[in-house]
Amino acid sequence: MANSKNKQMKFSEVAAYSLGLFGFQAIVGFLNSYQAEFYHSQMGANLATIGILILVVKLVSAVFDPVVGNMIERKNSSKGKLKPFILYSIPPLVVTTVLLFVKVPFTGTALYAYIFVTFLLWSMAMTLGDVPSQGIASVLTTDPTERTDVVSIANTFKQIGFSACVVIVPVVCLLIPGGSRVIGLEGGHDDPISSTEYLVTAIAVGVLGCLLFSLIYFMNKERVPYSAEKMSFKEMGKALKSNKPLMMVIISYFLGSGRQMAMAIQVQTSNALLGSENYIAVLGITTAIGSMISMALTPVLIRKLGEKKVFIMMSLYGFIVSMLSFIIYAFITTNMVVMFIFLFLIGLQFGAVTLMPMIMVADCVDYYEYETGKRMEGPAFSILTLTIKVCLAIGCALGLIFIQFSGYDAAAVEILPRTKNIIFFAYTALPGIFSLLAIFPMLKYDIVGQKKLDISAALEKRRNAQVK
Repeated sequence: MANSKNKQMKFSEVAAYSLGLFGFQAIVGFLNSYQAEFYHSQMGANLATIGILILVVKLVSAVFDPVVGNMIERKNSSKGKLKPFILYSIPPLVVTTVLLFVKVPFTGTALYAYIFVTFLLWSMAMTLGDVPSQGIASVLTTDPTERTDVVSIANTFKQIGFSACVVIVPVVCLLIPGGSRVIGLEGGHDDPISSTEYLVTAIAVGVLGCLLFSLIYFMNKERVPYSAEKMSFKEMGKALKSNKPLMMVIISYFLGSGRQMAMAIQVQTSNALLGSENYIAVLGITTAIGSMISMALTPVLIRKLGEKKVFIMMSLYGFIVSMLSFIIYAFITTNMVVMFIFLFLIGLQFGAVTLMPMIMVADCVDYYEYETGKRMEGPAFSILTLTIKVCLAIGCALGLIFIQFSGYDAAAVEILPRTKNIIFFAYTALPGIFSLLAIFPMLKYDIVGQKKLDISAALEKRRNAQVK
């Protein structure tokens, strides 16, 4: 096995990959947090309908993920099989990100049709960049120990990028004339963020995010050898089905689909509980600090316990602390300090559940190569990105349905206690329940311990023999 002390990746490459994921996820996080509220507050769309519409778009666009995965396997380029698709995705991603936050004079069916079409185009552009940026983690280095470290560092930046909008949007609102009103300087519940503020933020996030994303193409290297293969979708399906460890990872992710529901309803939660949409920064940063600490500790825990045990341990912890958070808020005290302490504690679970799927899928790709002699980054990571998108959409739809059911009104002068309790349940307890469900398939995941080491050693021996 490769000596983990002899790092294959330069610091500049790790930095480029990390900043690239930061930029890409800044775009994804901005849409995930603000898209529904933009349509609701600026164009009068129903929140529950938006949630269902987002879910439908994700399901429809999901067919594009395996298409991109198949295209990746067929790619024969001196730049590698994954990097070119990152470059292809950038122009449409910038354009559609801005387009989604343009206020249009539509109502009723025309409005929902416009939302469907523009969001579908954005989802396809995002998929074109998402599949290769996830999959490239498995080919940046042949050393699984270094890969775990790199994925940990990069995903810390990824998580920060996903939450960056909670800082970016308030800053943009401050810089635009008259924008200071949106951060609570006048007391009470503030007016919604304006359409101009949304558009300027979309332009800033779209352009800067994609510039950072392009660093992966220009500065990273694909080190694992491959040969382009034509694989039918039927063959892709058989390959995925035969990879049982990969199926356990995917099933687990689906069962945990509501774990990140809170991100989709942060704007509404901030407005209802704290009195301003842009106090979302306080909510987001509190949880993000816990998440970043978890990201830093997860590789250490993996070395001692292995991916499987860490995933199960952190998911169980997430369930317990999330339920306690809601019970204390709903039945004991609504003290803000207590609430923020529990949000920080909730954040400590996300390092494991965010990192583990990428690490495990990369291990599953190695497992498939060990068993068959063929690699399957394209199909494996396309099924992962498909799963992530659908699960985020399910979480978003469920969250927005709960928000609608709660009686939430963005312009209300006073939010009722019942409404606050329902929103906080959707923000904390419900994601915790999904965390518990995600544990069960992982009980059968077996690429751990000595088996993982043996696979890595056998692959290195095989590759060295091919080179000679």
